[in-house]
Amino acid sequence: MKPPSSLQTSEFDSSDEEPIEDEQTPIQISWLPLSRVNCSQFLGLCALPGCKFKDIRRNIQKDTEELKSYGIQDIFVFCTRGELSKYRVPNLLDLYQQYGIVTHHHPIPDGGTPDIASCCEIMEELAICLKNNRKTLIQ
Repeated sequence: MKPPSSLQTSEFDSSDEEPIEDEQTPIQISWLPLSRVNCSQFLGLCALPGCKFKDIRRNIQKDTEELKSYGIQDIFVFCTRGELSKYRVPNLLDLYQQYGIVTHHHPIPDGGTPDIASCCEIMEELAICLKNNRKTLIQ
């Protein structure tokens, strides 16, 4: 028995469907003060630039240009390459490089946790960035 024609199309909200225009709002960055850990720096936190998933439609070029205009120098990216593809930004790491932004890619599968060695490596790189007064962001 064949399903009704109205059920033959996917009823899931897929990032493959792009009739919706890209979002035009500036990318939001939350700045976390690190004074509680005796550091005068702030650490930026933001969503994934250019993300296209469900009802989110960011513009990768515009978002990256905004990050650069905010003076972001280093970005820590925890998404896996598969997740970057899923969210329709498979070339995001290359784009950061083109904009002269140092990328620290430490893939952690969604819902997963890094092992202790990876945590130490991330913390060491982050400490160096902050010690050198580099404007740093985590995604």
